[in-house]
Amino acid sequence: MSVSALSPVRFAGSISGFLQVASVLGLLLLLLQAVQFYLRRQWLLKAFQQFPTPPFHWFFGHKQFQSDQELSQIMKCVENFPSGFPRWFWGSKAYFTVYDPDYMKVILGRSDPKANGAYRLLAPWIGYGLLLLNGQPWFQHRRMLTPAFHYDILKPYVKTMADSVRLMLDKWEQLAGQNFSIEIFQPISLMTLDTVMKCAFSHKGSVQVDGNYKTYIQAIGDLNNLFHSRVRNLFHQNDTIYNLSSNGRLANRACQLAHDHTDGVIKMRKDQLQDEGELEKVKKKRRLDFLDILLFARMENGDSLSDKDLRAEVDTFMFEGHDTTASGVSWIFYALATHPEHQQRCREEVQSLLGDGSSITWDDLDKMPYTTMCIKEALRLYPPVPGIVRELSKPITFPDGRSLPQGVSVTLSIYALHHNPKVWPNPEVFDPSRFAPDSPRHSHSFLPFSGGARNCIGKQFAMNELKVVVALTLLRFELLPDPTRVPILLPRLVLKSKNGIYLYLKKIH
Repeated sequence: MSVSALSPVRFAGSISGFLQVASVLGLLLLLLQAVQFYLRRQWLLKAFQQFPTPPFHWFFGHKQFQSDQELSQIMKCVENFPSGFPRWFWGSKAYFTVYDPDYMKVILGRSDPKANGAYRLLAPWIGYGLLLLNGQPWFQHRRMLTPAFHYDILKPYVKTMADSVRLMLDKWEQLAGQNFSIEIFQPISLMTLDTVMKCAFSHKGSVQVDGNYKTYIQAIGDLNNLFHSRVRNLFHQNDTIYNLSSNGRLANRACQLAHDHTDGVIKMRKDQLQDEGELEKVKKKRRLDFLDILLFARMENGDSLSDKDLRAEVDTFMFEGHDTTASGVSWIFYALATHPEHQQRCREEVQSLLGDGSSITWDDLDKMPYTTMCIKEALRLYPPVPGIVRELSKPITFPDGRSLPQGVSVTLSIYALHHNPKVWPNPEVFDPSRFAPDSPRHSHSFLPFSGGARNCIGKQFAMNELKVVVALTLLRFELLPDPTRVPILLPRLVLKSKNGIYLYLKKIH
């Protein structure tokens, strides 16, 4: 037989041999994954043996939580399982969900890192800034950025905040009194982005006038939803598989839009600082704004902040500085719209303090106690960040004697804490008197800005903005609910509504 006749046979044989080897390797890999799945599952079952939980499927976990009814399902667990319960996402992944203030106090009093399994999925979007950093790098960045939130810096921001709010309210004037409700989250997001761009990033224009910024707002909304679904999908934990999926491609496009926005902000400020006059102004400042601190920063080894670290901090604060605040404002407005007697009392307080609202100052913010109580009660009912996650770096024992080992991921459900009837009697009732100065409460019963060393660095900035927005809005509009469009709560990184938040606006003459 000729060599040419043999070669196809040899070629077919080599293909067959390759496929056999590939099949064996594939089976071995599958077996290894199955063993890892089994061992991890057994370890988790042992770790959680002191804590009962609702029935769950051995592979798919708690399927009842994987829907729009997630919050109501968690609240059923609050009734049935004191302090906390293990929540199974699938057979080898479970988080211990906590909603007891004593448990919260123990956890937040430690220095456990953010849970890498969940938060690493945010890294392609916001990088490793304050939200995702742990250990010494986090401490260095926190110490570096804390001066950006000193009251000397925050004081002049009140006027900037007021200008952004008035621009939004001027637009609302054209819609007020018409016989249709308006969706408020989108314009409020543009307003809070406008504020953070001017205050923290020295932006000169107006986000609310320039329509280009709507694409950034949309990208942030998409990334919120995509992160939420990815955390709950077993097959999307692998980066390669996720990037090949339709969700992965959408996430990559949204990340690129977000990065284009932040890169533009950084470049614009760097270009401004090329001007000698602007540079001299900055050098004369006693305290620098957020972005200027980053641009002029020197790390402990004397090096400047790397471009990667710089963008991570800008991406982090751009998102947290506008999206969480927009959620807070929107839900506060909804709470006041559905409780008109409290809305009117706030309005009367603000009118007696500010008159027509032509001016609002830093000192005014401490002179609206009832409005502040209503803001806090709305933040209790609708916490902007419904949950945070930690990974135990060492074993923990809770006040009731039960314990968890190192390596367990713990979800601190701020929403469930704020709605826990053992902590807040009649938790669904809007009752601002809970926050009266003489009203006693547990130190860790109210955590809209988290707690402990890793609490929200911008909480004073946020509270100031909430007060300015509420005060100026109530002077110009009565807020009324739309009974045909009751919001459906959607727990994402930030608390949203599945069907938007719609209100009627009635101009006050």
